[in-house]
Amino acid sequence: MARCLGSSLLFMLSGILFLMILATGGAAETTLHLQDLIAEALRQNPEILMFDSGATAAEHRVPQAKSLADPMVMLGYQNEGFDALTYPEMADSQYMFSVSQMLPYPGKRALKGKMAAKEAESLHAATDIIRLRTIERIKVLFYDLFFSYQNLDIIRDKTALFSQIEEAASVRYSSGKGMLQEVVMAQTEKYMLVEKEAMLRQKIASIEAMLCSAIGREACNDSFGVPVKPRTGEPAFTLEEAVARAYEKSPVIAAKQKMIAVTEVKVKMAEKEYYPDFTITGTVADKGSEFEDMWSITTAVNVPIFFRTKQRQGVLEAKAQLAEAKHDLAATKIMLTATLKDNYAMVQSAEQLMDLYKGGLIPKTYQDFDLAMNGYVNGETEALTVINRLNSLIDFELLYWERFTERERAIARIEAVVGSAGD
Repeated sequence: MARCLGSSLLFMLSGILFLMILATGGAAETTLHLQDLIAEALRQNPEILMFDSGATAAEHRVPQAKSLADPMVMLGYQNEGFDALTYPEMADSQYMFSVSQMLPYPGKRALKGKMAAKEAESLHAATDIIRLRTIERIKVLFYDLFFSYQNLDIIRDKTALFSQIEEAASVRYSSGKGMLQEVVMAQTEKYMLVEKEAMLRQKIASIEAMLCSAIGREACNDSFGVPVKPRTGEPAFTLEEAVARAYEKSPVIAAKQKMIAVTEVKVKMAEKEYYPDFTITGTVADKGSEFEDMWSITTAVNVPIFFRTKQRQGVLEAKAQLAEAKHDLAATKIMLTATLKDNYAMVQSAEQLMDLYKGGLIPKTYQDFDLAMNGYVNGETEALTVINRLNSLIDFELLYWERFTERERAIARIEAVVGSAGD
């Protein structure tokens, strides 16, 4: 009798716990779509807006770079002697007014404007880089969130299966065919899943906080909702096509190429510094009514006599910067190629493992669990065997979704490299 009461009490408590789990995790939740997150981020991500403003500011520097220097206006007075003001009695006493304008050597202004324009283009390419990286980050976080919710679903499903094991163990214990230890084992496994669920919910909250930061939301108090499974498919390009497209379309490559263009103009500008600039000055002198007014026009030219330590070094500096930019581009191409190869290998490996789990291990493990469960109910199999089979099933299902998430993250990185993350 005591054995039956103990079994009934244990079963009742475990049932209450299971209902509490369903109550906390089974409420209807809103759905979350990846493209909605991306669109929101492109509208309000502060880093994107900052780079975009910087590129716009650079565009306004182009006309400034091509403009002439401001003219200089001079007002003066010239006097004869120190005893008294001698204007207009003395011939050399006069008020003076002059205007000066510096004129750079022909071609310098055009080069400065071209250099500023190339820098603006480079900053626009940098803005595109930030956009793609933001999209990539949102996709990675979205897939992490999707994986966490898949784990929750697996835990809820398998908690129900552990409840079946617990029920069978309670029946066997009540009938004297089993031990209380078998009931406790099933309950312990179920409670461990409850612990995992709590940890997953904490992880979901952490991912959602990172999503808020990536999107640019100031307030993020509500849950994002359950991620909708993204449309899966093969990468849009083969590895060779992806490498070729990256060289052609990647904003990272484009930014490096723009920097090369900037430094090429800098070399030409540095070579132009060997040539002098001109300053033209026109002066009018008011000598009073008794004397004729005077005017003059002069030209001043800077003489680059220190060209060995100044202009020549400037040219060598610009050429070294050009070489640096070209090496940077070559290194970037190598890095992008390696990144694409690595992620394509991840996609291929993940797909092979997903096929193995979905087409072989998971259905076979389900079958093995059903056989073990039937054997346990009939007294032919031990409880530990059934529990181990169910734990293996949980592991394989988690591994399947882990490979699925890994595959989608790798595709997101590929799209960011080839410049098609927002397509």
